[in-house]
Amino acid sequence: MLKTISGFDRIGEENAFAVLARATQLASEGRDIINLGIGQPDFQTPGHIVEAAIKALRDGHHGYTPATGILPLREAVCADLHARTGATASPDNVVIVPGGKVTMFAAILMFGEPGAEILYPDPGFPIYRSMIEFTGAKPVPVPIREQNDFAFSADETLGLINERTRLIILNSPANPTGGVTPRAEIEKLVAGLAAHPNVAVMSDEIYAQMTYDGMEHVSLASFEELRDRLILLDGWSKTYAMTGWRMGYSIWPDQLIDKARKLAVNAWSCVNAPAQYAGLAALTGPQDAVREMVAEFDARRKLVVDGLNALPNVTCRTPLGAFYAFPNIRETGWKSKPLASALLEKAGVAVIGGPDFGTLGEGYIRLSYANSRENIERALQRIGTFLERAD
Repeated sequence: MLKTISGFDRIGEENAFAVLARATQLASEGRDIINLGIGQPDFQTPGHIVEAAIKALRDGHHGYTPATGILPLREAVCADLHARTGATASPDNVVIVPGGKVTMFAAILMFGEPGAEILYPDPGFPIYRSMIEFTGAKPVPVPIREQNDFAFSADETLGLINERTRLIILNSPANPTGGVTPRAEIEKLVAGLAAHPNVAVMSDEIYAQMTYDGMEHVSLASFEELRDRLILLDGWSKTYAMTGWRMGYSIWPDQLIDKARKLAVNAWSCVNAPAQYAGLAALTGPQDAVREMVAEFDARRKLVVDGLNALPNVTCRTPLGAFYAFPNIRETGWKSKPLASALLEKAGVAVIGGPDFGTLGEGYIRLSYANSRENIERALQRIGTFLERAD
């Protein structure tokens, strides 16, 4: 038998892809499946972005680029960040990466080892914990509570830091809850981190441009006092409907950027050139499509929240960001994962069980409202019918 290192026995996965595969299989068998499981916009990538990639191919951009990405794109990342948040960054600290997960992988790999502790949100994106466990570090969950509108608590987060803590992972707006942490709480956390200068922070801001009801996205990059230890994760997948393009970026502090560059050289060489030119067009071109997508997500958000709260024994807080709802289903009598499985197999609606995002996800399911209003309404009707018959 081939023997691999023990870390591969600890590595997990993102169950949303397993649900997607099962939903696709059922659909191929002739079942009418409504997919509210996968977290990707149901819009096409805006046309000017697609055309930029085609032009790049026709112009002969077929070769390697610098491992950190083409300079015009890194400059555009910095300009866009400054325009949106007021934060300044140097193109020399930017790394263009093939998707947001790569930044998670790199950051956790840099700080995770046996004896170290890494804080991460629970419920939260499942790859955080998976990668922490892979490195041999101890994953320390930061509770994300419904009564706080799924914002993280600065006091609770700071209270979990000890001499073994190497990295804190933050995510706002958040997957799977749609929670957005308000400025006052973020400022309290930043002030408290002054007492822990050797703890790095990775801020996952992939949903930064998707907030609602006047809720402000506060970027950790806007705090000068964190500049020497902040790793910023962002990208194009959600904002520009470019999930399949695998385009992300990270901004690294001076003391880590060369390590990130070397990892790029060793692992993926560079992101494919035409996709980088598409990313440049996305940041520097018209933003109308982004605003239109977010407005449509907002309309769907209201539809899905009203519909969920009308279901028997289901309650749902109004998410303030991203494109997910995280309803509480405890009063239905179902556990989360069995309910998610039953809804797919018996009602034809794909959702994700809360425990796939952490132990504190029990009692919840995640619905993505990155689907049409018509399909959302049909899905809610099916869920209601199923719950009524299951009583």
